[in-house]
Amino acid sequence: MSNPAQHHKINYVELSTTDIEQAKKFYTSVFGWSFQDWGPDYIDSSAEIAGLAVGFKRGEAGQTQPNYAPLIVFYSADLKATEAAIVAAGGSIVVPTFEFPGGRRFHFSDGLGNILGVWSK
Repeated sequence: MSNPAQHHKINYVELSTTDIEQAKKFYTSVFGWSFQDWGPDYIDSSAEIAGLAVGFKRGEAGQTQPNYAPLIVFYSADLKATEAAIVAAGGSIVVPTFEFPGGRRFHFSDGLGNILGVWSK
């Protein structure tokens, strides 16, 4: 069934991970997401849970996100708390918090090959 309101809108982001179970643990711990398993090599979280539907496919060992890949940026009402949750879940901060017109942002590695950002006002 067609949904004209979604025509030409971004509605899904797919990331790679070498460890599906660790991806579930990390994103559940940091962001509170839950996941649907689609076999041993794929999981996703719905837009109702994640804000935008997000999937994880199993990638190859040693694979890293290329420099030209899109940067996915989350919003946080409490930037310091989100940063602490990322580190506690095994992620790392790869670009420390910086200011830009309209807010502050940092970039992090989920430890699974993905670099993402978080911003706040």
